[in-house]
Amino acid sequence: MKNRPLGRSDITSAPLIFGGNVFGWTVDEATSFQLLDRFEDAGLNTIDTANTYSTWVPGNQGGESETIIGKWLKQSPGRREKINIITKVGGEMTPQEKGLAGNYIMEAVEASLKRLQIERIDVYLSHWPDADTPYEETLRAYERLIEQGKVKSIGASNLDAAQLREALDVAQANGLPRYEVFQPEYSLYSRDTYDGALRDLCMAEGLGTITYYSLASGFLTGKYRSEADLHKSARGQGIKKYLNPRGLRILGALDAVAAQHDAQPAEVALAWLMSREGVTAPIASATSIEQLESLIRATRLSLSGDDMQKLNAASAP
Repeated sequence: MKNRPLGRSDITSAPLIFGGNVFGWTVDEATSFQLLDRFEDAGLNTIDTANTYSTWVPGNQGGESETIIGKWLKQSPGRREKINIITKVGGEMTPQEKGLAGNYIMEAVEASLKRLQIERIDVYLSHWPDADTPYEETLRAYERLIEQGKVKSIGASNLDAAQLREALDVAQANGLPRYEVFQPEYSLYSRDTYDGALRDLCMAEGLGTITYYSLASGFLTGKYRSEADLHKSARGQGIKKYLNPRGLRILGALDAVAAQHDAQPAEVALAWLMSREGVTAPIASATSIEQLESLIRATRLSLSGDDMQKLNAASAP
């Protein structure tokens, strides 16, 4: 498994990133450790999380995912040196704890470092745009954190092309660190969220791109093919929007390509992303070892030009 550079940083990642949003939500601590152990054994080396994971769960306050990852990292001497940690700031922890103001970033990073039990975050992402804070203020805070050795590289998520362009221009004009990693929503189904000006900009500027909702919230696993299937998980109602002629056409193409490779539809959907120009690595989550084994198999799946053409045609917006 060949690692790929994350933008112009000196950080390299395996072609698949583990999504830590499930830790402390749909996966308890013991199962999280089992998943992370297998993840590491498979040669994968990058975990994505955020300080807000998982504030949406009743009884949770945020930071649960970071805390579990931190405990896992501490279990084995030397593990930290092999694993890249990506976390985020800017989402709402409380009504007072959110956004990208410089002072808040300096406070939030300390809380994330403490929960993760590490001295430095490999990639620190601005989770959401903050219209109330100038890019220069945010980037100066990141500059201080890089100088202090608390952050290695920075990135952003959920910006549009104009916002990302402005952030890069502000960094260049002021001699500040620039975003090296970008995290958009992107999948075979959700292509218009990244294809076009945003993808062109990331490629032209050499940003590493790591995609979230890479399996369209589970729709691209093929588990949900009608409204009768929506009861299969707690997240099922969120799948309803994909059950349309285009979505079913994509599932048909995934089925056809999967059959050619003795693979699962999810494995093909992830392999498409890994083969897509302008994508460094998709992020995907697993809640069981069986699901994780499928993610691992996806990293070994090589799609042909004909496979890519079928998938591109079926998923064209």
